[in-house]
Amino acid sequence: MISLTQTAILLAAAVVAVSLFRFARLSSILGYLAAGLAIGPWGLNLISDVEHIRHAAEFGIVLLLFVIGLELQPTRLWVMRRIVFGLGAAQVALCTLLLGAIAWALGQPPAAAGIIGFGLSLSSTPLVLQVLAERQELKTQHGRAAFGILLFQDLAVLPALAILPMLEPVPDSHPSVGPWWLTLLKLLAVGAGVLIGGGRVVLRPALRLVARVQVSEVFTAAALLTVILTALLANRLGLSASLGAFLAGVLLADSEFRHELEADLEPFKGLLLGLFFISVGMAANLGLLRSAPLELLALTAGFLLVKILAITALGKLARMRGDSPLRLGFALPTGGEFAFVLFSLAERGKLFDVHTADLLILAVTLSMMLGPLLLIAYEAVSQRRKAEAAAPYDEIDARDIPVIIAGFGRFGQIVARVLRVKGLTFTALDSSQTHVDFVRRFGNYGDASRLDLLRAAGAQTARVLVLAIDDVDASVRTATVVREQFPQLRIFARARSRQHAFALMDVGVTEIIRETYASSLELAGAVLEALGETPASAREAVRRFRQHDQETLQAQYRVKEDEEKFLATTREAAQQLERLFEADEARSEATQRHG
Repeated sequence: MISLTQTAILLAAAVVAVSLFRFARLSSILGYLAAGLAIGPWGLNLISDVEHIRHAAEFGIVLLLFVIGLELQPTRLWVMRRIVFGLGAAQVALCTLLLGAIAWALGQPPAAAGIIGFGLSLSSTPLVLQVLAERQELKTQHGRAAFGILLFQDLAVLPALAILPMLEPVPDSHPSVGPWWLTLLKLLAVGAGVLIGGGRVVLRPALRLVARVQVSEVFTAAALLTVILTALLANRLGLSASLGAFLAGVLLADSEFRHELEADLEPFKGLLLGLFFISVGMAANLGLLRSAPLELLALTAGFLLVKILAITALGKLARMRGDSPLRLGFALPTGGEFAFVLFSLAERGKLFDVHTADLLILAVTLSMMLGPLLLIAYEAVSQRRKAEAAAPYDEIDARDIPVIIAGFGRFGQIVARVLRVKGLTFTALDSSQTHVDFVRRFGNYGDASRLDLLRAAGAQTARVLVLAIDDVDASVRTATVVREQFPQLRIFARARSRQHAFALMDVGVTEIIRETYASSLELAGAVLEALGETPASAREAVRRFRQHDQETLQAQYRVKEDEEKFLATTREAAQQLERLFEADEARSEATQRHG
């Protein structure tokens, strides 16, 4: 049992360290690891009973696997099957083979070398996803690939946890330990029991009954009980508790309780995972930095380099475009939290010695600290290289095409769909990695503000440019190039705001549609009709507002550099609009009296 004093020390260390790391725009996991290093035996030695705390914190891994199971909806796996079971399986297999072969060549037995290779092939799911989310790269090509690979890694851990006990040497004092096939039968029995019998017959009906009570804390207790019972069932049968929790999560992935269970368990999972990472930091043998620094640095740098090269090569084989393979390689080189579990279990099972386990755990810890920094360094170098040389664009069909759509996000795609319905051809241009795969089905990948790309797209002979680029600076830059080089090209531009519209007007664009303007007016008309206005009256109100707003926009544009005049024009426009509506209201009342 963790004492109250230890709890206070752990919470204080977590609050301080994680806050400092987040202020520095680094992962919270690194903060937890740093907190463990600070308060552990190799730091301030505020807590020395590391094993006791780690045992308590391992329930965080159980909860993590349950939540991962909740996210594994069959439909989601089917959509991502090529990335998850293709690229993901290739990454785990290739990295395990390369790293395991190196460990075997350095003198490790085959079983230990395999565990080392597999453990180092894994990456930290929460660390990588958090770093990519903070950099807004989850929807990019390399972000989607990283998510799929991490998903497969999480799946691959489960059989590894089941197989690991089979690899342990059986001591003479325990001759009753069963053969490997018995463990496999137990695994199948638990899986079938949880997924088919217990889940459909017992678990879902029980949760429905608890949900009818409509007491949130009771449902939270039921969620925790579900995880604990399935973990205990698996543990009693000689399997991993984490495996049982994962199977329960998969069972409930398609249930109506998935989101509520995930929300209820998230605080417990977050705190216990944080405690687990703190315990890892506390257990890290920092004495190796003094006794074996070269061995530690060589191991860390070596497996980081192998993973970067291997994952980048797989990205290229998967035909990822541009620098996405390298970005993927630099996103996934770190070790993962499951490596701590695997190496700790392997050391307890006498598959390798304490020194090797300590060295591997400290190397993984260092890699998790270095990983985000490596990605930042690569992106800095990549941005400098992009500034020096623009990326090549796709080959473009030289046919005469009347419409060019610059920006193929949600706005540009709607315009494109209408054109296709009418049988009109167009060329779509988009430089966003988020849309690149979709763009190639209808157009081309490239920066629409580049003069050579516009010429290749046929801007000399095209009649219309639909300017639908999401980024304001890129949109204005493209409009400037087109106005200067292709004055005959009629521009229909999308503006995200009034300021964006003003910037486009500055470069000579006159036909501008503000992003949410038309849909807002359409909705306003529908609301008026719902409140009893006739369709004609609603349309007239919307028309008058549209006309007034366009006149206001032009008036504001003429004085936009003079703040006082701009504010005065805005106030005057609001008063004028109010007078218009008052006149409309008076006219409506007069009509009703005469009617």
